[in-house]
Amino acid sequence: MAFLVRLLPLALALALGPAATLAGPAKSPYQLVLQHSRLRGRQHGPNVCAVQKLIGTNKKYFTNCKQWYQRKICGKSTVISYECCPGYEKVPGEKGCPAALPLSNLYETLGVVGSTTTQLYTDRTEKLRPEMEGPGSFTIFAPSNEAWASLSAEVLDSLVSNVNIELLNALRYHMVNRRVLTDELKHGMALTSMYQNSDIQIHHYPNGIVTVNCARLLKADHHATNGVVHLIDKVISTTTNSIQQIIEIEDIFETLRAAVAASGLNTLLEGDGQFTLLAPTNEAFEKIPADTLNRILGDPAALKDLLNNHILKSAMCAEAIVGGLSVETLQGTTLEVGCSGDMLTINGKPIISNKDVLATNGVMHFIDELLIPDSAKTLFELAAESDVSTAIDLFKQAGLSTHLSGNERLTLLAPLNSVFKDGTPHIDARMKNLLRNHMIKDQLASKNLYHGQTLDTLGGKKLRVFVYRNSLCIENSCIAAHDKRGRYGTLFTMDRVLTPPMGTVMDVLKGDNRFSMLVAAIQSAGLTETLNREGVYTVFAPTDEAFQAMPPGELNKLLGNAKELANLLKYHIGDEILVSGGIGALVRLKSLQGDKLEVSSKNNAVCVNKEPVSEADIMATNGVVYAISSVLQPPAHRPQERGDELADSALEIFKQASAFSRATQSSVKLAPVYQRLLERMKH
Repeated sequence: MAFLVRLLPLALALALGPAATLAGPAKSPYQLVLQHSRLRGRQHGPNVCAVQKLIGTNKKYFTNCKQWYQRKICGKSTVISYECCPGYEKVPGEKGCPAALPLSNLYETLGVVGSTTTQLYTDRTEKLRPEMEGPGSFTIFAPSNEAWASLSAEVLDSLVSNVNIELLNALRYHMVNRRVLTDELKHGMALTSMYQNSDIQIHHYPNGIVTVNCARLLKADHHATNGVVHLIDKVISTTTNSIQQIIEIEDIFETLRAAVAASGLNTLLEGDGQFTLLAPTNEAFEKIPADTLNRILGDPAALKDLLNNHILKSAMCAEAIVGGLSVETLQGTTLEVGCSGDMLTINGKPIISNKDVLATNGVMHFIDELLIPDSAKTLFELAAESDVSTAIDLFKQAGLSTHLSGNERLTLLAPLNSVFKDGTPHIDARMKNLLRNHMIKDQLASKNLYHGQTLDTLGGKKLRVFVYRNSLCIENSCIAAHDKRGRYGTLFTMDRVLTPPMGTVMDVLKGDNRFSMLVAAIQSAGLTETLNREGVYTVFAPTDEAFQAMPPGELNKLLGNAKELANLLKYHIGDEILVSGGIGALVRLKSLQGDKLEVSSKNNAVCVNKEPVSEADIMATNGVVYAISSVLQPPAHRPQERGDELADSALEIFKQASAFSRATQSSVKLAPVYQRLLERMKH
């Protein structure tokens, strides 16, 4: 047994195969993208990587699967080129890049990776080249030649005019006093540079992009005898200010500065962490109405929600955005961050005026438009961004505006504009009261509603909640879009004007001249009390025309037989409330008679047993009424056949015999029972 136990791990490893025994550490996102690029380039020979190049630029990207098929970066077209993967070179006359680059010191490796300008500036200093050529273990984030060329003349002059201080310090800031490969570059980490131990901010994104102080890593892990070289697309500089300090320094943040102080968020923005602040400028605040701005600035909760909606939970550099992605704010909302060429977009708008302003605790992008979250808005402001403008106009005309702009806790049931395509109703006392019944006396969330719940309205009505498989309805009206939860109110977008119940089912039928014959039939059948008491019924109510369309003899016979009449009428009554918005394609609804009704809906037309409904959703306190133009007939039940009778008899005999055996605990044989069964079957 001990021998078998010792063999078990080996057997398991063999069963799982090489992946189980040879699995190494998980690859970083950068390594996975590089691996995909190598896979796409393998047809061109060993160690060839597919690279996407933006048309009209020198920008290149290793490709992931999504980008490979889309052939776009930030919405711009790319072309695929093939080049040697990092660390390899071509050999004349051979396919691909079969040879590994020869190892040399850091200084010489700079020339190999395309950073000859860094070599040039290293030569101008007196101390750095010997250090790069000597013993040790270093990492250098080397700016490409294009990165140096893109520096302003003023910055470049300040560096080269004092090479042994300014230029030397700038180059040392790009260096780390140890070897750091990409698998060690973790999102949000800081590396200690060789200039005054200043931090270098590293961000490693899920799409494989790696940034160094928001400069994109172009080619990584070029090994040298005394370290490693990573090629980056910008010259990076030290940063000593926190996000809060930058807000305090910049004149364009005067309003933001006051707002942050009032909200108490200055502690967060000057503390440790890695955040992204989408920093609204003075211009952004000036674009919104003064009343709205003053309301938010004077409301601590709304102000904090507003500012938190501009703070992302982690640092997001512009170079990490190569397509659209969703990011979460501290407020808990989701922003869609994208790019169009060189422009960053927020929720599809190019509102970022200055990007990648680096701070010690994150990065800032200056924006010229406020991102006001729903939680800081009034009901009026929520509705302005929804397809309910017609309903809002009706609330205004009815003099109900104060409820939509104040601090009253409400839920507004606002019908879609399409509901009023045939015209808007006239505002009179009845309509005003109906609109008040579209206002619930509480701030609700649809996810917390439950079947059978009752909601109190400003108009004094109690509305019921109905939960169906694919819809959530309040009386006859169903929710058509996600909630919008504001500062005090919540907006429910509804698919029709709500009709509060007006009396019991019996009251509804008595109050409608179309159903006089049905009312008389219900009374004759003794069902009046049923339809007057509390309950949950769906009544398919035949109109007088439906009864008059029946053959006179059949109708008279039916009305003369109370039992048969009651049975027929019960077949028209479902044992639950089913409004039209909850039907879906087909629902089989059990009737009080026992058989099921087939209720279907297609193109907003409702049918029961394939018979069209002439009017749906007449709401009552104990149910809902559908007007129909025909009398429904219960399915005919086939008579019991002789085979069924014999089976029933056999079952009964076996039951009796088994009961006798158990009761007497007898060993009496059951042969006589079988004999009796055979006799019964013969006859």
